[in-house]
Amino acid sequence: MDVQRTNVKQRKRRRLAIRLGTAVMLLAAALLALSNLQPAVPAVSRSAVWIQAVERGQMLRQVRGTGVLVPKEERWIASQSAGRVERILLKPGARVNADAVLMELSNPDLLQQLEEAEWELSAAQADQASLSLDLESQYLDRQAGLVSAQSQYESARLQADAEAELAIKGIIPEITARQSELDASQLNVRKDIEGQRLEKFQLVMKARLRAQDARIRQLENIVQRRTEQVENLVVRAGIGGVLQQIPVEEGQQIIVGASVGKVARPEELLAELQVPEINARHVQLDQNVAVDTRNGIVQGKVIRIDPAVQSGTVQVDVEFVEGLPPGARPDLTVDGVIEIERLTNVLHVGRPAYAQADSSMQLFRLNEGTGEAERINVQIGRTSVNRVEITDGVNAGDLLILSDISAWDRASKLSIQ
Repeated sequence: MDVQRTNVKQRKRRRLAIRLGTAVMLLAAALLALSNLQPAVPAVSRSAVWIQAVERGQMLRQVRGTGVLVPKEERWIASQSAGRVERILLKPGARVNADAVLMELSNPDLLQQLEEAEWELSAAQADQASLSLDLESQYLDRQAGLVSAQSQYESARLQADAEAELAIKGIIPEITARQSELDASQLNVRKDIEGQRLEKFQLVMKARLRAQDARIRQLENIVQRRTEQVENLVVRAGIGGVLQQIPVEEGQQIIVGASVGKVARPEELLAELQVPEINARHVQLDQNVAVDTRNGIVQGKVIRIDPAVQSGTVQVDVEFVEGLPPGARPDLTVDGVIEIERLTNVLHVGRPAYAQADSSMQLFRLNEGTGEAERINVQIGRTSVNRVEITDGVNAGDLLILSDISAWDRASKLSIQ
């Protein structure tokens, strides 16, 4: 006979409740355990980071700039005459002397102007010869008139004196003697006028000759200028050196003053360095500079600092104090390191990534005993090309990670393996 069970459902509900309660308690315990766990310390390979010890002592401050070698003396050759480029005789790179012919120009109008100026000069010279003869003839006529007036006056004077004695003796009437005296006085006045006219004509003659001389000199200058312009159709280097550029082509029409070439002396070069404006304020004249020419490092000195800033940089000119290595030539790209100052008895280390002067930054300091690196704040002072001064946060001998640490921004410690 079967026995009826009346509490089966109740026992099932009780067992289900116990299981659910146990599961909830286990889940709460797991969540509590997870919340109490510390984040794992990132592991970093020692070879993947740059570690360096902090040092105390002398630190050399330097500023870096890039630039090119340029000739110390160079000259742009300007066309002294307008014309068309007929022939280019030399190419860049050729060594030239002052009389070397770079190119030949043509200008038919200029040749015609020279011929016309020469014709005008010849005509003016002929006019001057004719004028000189004409004025000389007129002068002789004036001189003859003066001589005639002097002769007539002397004759009248003699007659007047003689008739005056005869009138005293009563031989001739007194009125006749007085008439002769009046005639002599008139001739004397005429003689003086002729003398003045001769003097004035001499002044006029000199003035007209000077005017004609001035006209001839003017035409001579025009002829000389036209001649020089024609001669300048043959373009010469002007100085000895190496031809750097020929910025024109055959057949091109150029104007007066156009640049047609550049000649430089390659034996004397200097470096033009572009220094970032934030560092240029520390650069001064006569500071030592080490210039890397890609074929050796050459020592130099700062001789000029451009007062203007262009595209965020300042140009610094460096003169070399020793000979350049073979292969140095104009427009060669170089790097320069300018020595700013030497700091003594300071804490310094290699320059960390993104380090800026007079700023605070975070770095990792390595504990060799535990192999862990902790994040610390350090104060950066003055900076150089590859080193920085540290004013606070570390001691001499501390090991710092100088690599870029942006990948571990949320980590307070690193495990160095």
